[in-house]
Amino acid sequence: MYQKTILDNGIRVVTEKIPHLHSVSVGIWVDVGSRDEEEREGGLTHFIEHMLFKGTERRSALDIAKELDAVGGMSNAFTAKENTCFHAKVLDAHLALVVDILGDIFLNSVFDAGEVERERQVILQEITMVEDTPDEYVHVLFHENFWEPNPLSRSILGDAETVQSFTREMSLAYMHRSYQPERIILGAAGSVDHNLLLRLVESLFRDFSRPAQPMKRTPPPLNARLALYPKDLEQIHLCLGTRGTSLVEETRYGCGILNVILGGNMSSRLFQEVRERRGLAYSIYSFLNSHSDGGMLGIYAGVRPDTLEETLGLIRKELRRLKEEPISDTELREAKEHIKGGMYLSAESSDNRMSRLAKNEIQFGRFVAYEEIEAGLDAVTSEQVMALAQKIFQPVSMALVLLGPVDGLKIDHTCLDV
Repeated sequence: MYQKTILDNGIRVVTEKIPHLHSVSVGIWVDVGSRDEEEREGGLTHFIEHMLFKGTERRSALDIAKELDAVGGMSNAFTAKENTCFHAKVLDAHLALVVDILGDIFLNSVFDAGEVERERQVILQEITMVEDTPDEYVHVLFHENFWEPNPLSRSILGDAETVQSFTREMSLAYMHRSYQPERIILGAAGSVDHNLLLRLVESLFRDFSRPAQPMKRTPPPLNARLALYPKDLEQIHLCLGTRGTSLVEETRYGCGILNVILGGNMSSRLFQEVRERRGLAYSIYSFLNSHSDGGMLGIYAGVRPDTLEETLGLIRKELRRLKEEPISDTELREAKEHIKGGMYLSAESSDNRMSRLAKNEIQFGRFVAYEEIEAGLDAVTSEQVMALAQKIFQPVSMALVLLGPVDGLKIDHTCLDV
């Protein structure tokens, strides 16, 4: 059962009671992410996410960990391009405890100077770790090229220069400016009583207020470009992509199906053609990155330098097939069932249900039933998928980033001719 209440200060509380569960997952979501930072603040949202677990006026970082451990609870947090979440999962008997801990870290974190410096070093190591992991780092480079100069192009982690500049005062000022009540959603799913949760939240957040600040998000451009990044590696890691759909466009259902058929699972066209039939790559897949006002459909592969040209040729071939040949009824049906299966399997987790509640509230301002998703998928036709492929797979909208032993590589935009 779904329930929603808006507090007087604008904070939204959304719950979904799942009677057969004994656990409850609670999350404080903020509709603020890395794209909302100024350039000099790159990585600050992620830095703050780390710092909120480093101690409050009532609890040290160890106290926070011990209180959750003592009841078998789990907590975590993450920063995305458009939102931030602080969440925990406990048995329903400990709901009051988890709400108090999450509320405490969100409202009363002290940002101790010593902790700020220690966490700075942790994040600098995290940045280095990503740069040392080429199959991750190529995605960072691809986003930089694809979305530039929009803030979506910047890494969520920031870079060494910006992270070195962060201070306690800078962090608190950013939170005061960005963490507005109307951007905050408190979501809970599992064995949860909405009215009980509401009383707990109101007691903590009733006095939380900030001056209203307008959200300044600029729709991202599209950059069709080819970029090569030399690095001493055994493989060339490639990301190739084009404009996808946003989180709210009606064509999102068709784009999801197109992604599954192209490279979204082990029976997909790219996986079968490039890996299974040719043995050219261990890892090859397609992916969707969708935001509130834009999106990307991309392809990743890691290949030997001497097979790059062949791999790109096979990718172009599959993109052209999607533009020129209607997908079969069987392939369409199986792609739809793949998405539905993933949706319902994830629904067995209270964490996923809580996340789904909050994301739908952020994007649509309402609860989205699973049946609505099914209906949207079922309505997609083979002709619509082909029309979408024809629209997005165009040479003028394709971008490619190569990372690895690319010095002296003779490659130009004809490799993007689909």
